[in-house]
Amino acid sequence: MRIVITIGGSILLKSYDNKRFEEYANIIREINKENEIFIVVGGGLPARNYISVVRDMGLSESICDEIGIEVTRINAKLLQLALKECSYPKIPTNFNEASEYASCGKIVIMGGTEPAHSTDAVGSILAEFVEADLVINATSVDGLYDKDPNKYSDAQLFNEVTPEKLMEIISQNETKAGTYQFIDMTAVQIIKRSEIKTIIVNGNKPENIKKALTEQIGTLIKS
Repeated sequence: MRIVITIGGSILLKSYDNKRFEEYANIIREINKENEIFIVVGGGLPARNYISVVRDMGLSESICDEIGIEVTRINAKLLQLALKECSYPKIPTNFNEASEYASCGKIVIMGGTEPAHSTDAVGSILAEFVEADLVINATSVDGLYDKDPNKYSDAQLFNEVTPEKLMEIISQNETKAGTYQFIDMTAVQIIKRSEIKTIIVNGNKPENIKKALTEQIGTLIKS
């Protein structure tokens, strides 16, 4: 299969060491033996910290986004270094470059592309662009819940959901920074129009990426 994996920056940089990068690199190498892999990496806490500095300067949200994008590309480079010879050595800045780099048979890793596009949106657009068979979204929780599981003990996990239902849930939630919003509307719209099979898993356990290929895990988004 052709697979796009999106990994939140906070998943990779939970602590500032190489452990999580190496764990993901080992799992991705295994998956890559029988599949073509593209990876999109988020900015996480480092991006939010830098964005906060820029915002305090009174600069525009688009400038804040640009700073965040630069951080995602640094995170992407760190994962690329962990993957060594398996990955393409340059981080693409757009989807055409990602497709071009993949032609050599290497794993392609990228960060953000342009302002107002989250990691999830970039992953979904990339999946549409390269005609991927599957998107695996590695986030900080076990899947899609009806409300924030970190705040509500009675939060219910969805094993499967349609894009339409997901849009309904997202529209009811706040969209401010720091709220329970692990996938955005743009990403869901892309998933819907291209009917891209997407699985949301807990990325705190890198092996869940591999499990998602053969087991029922997390939340399946399917039309």
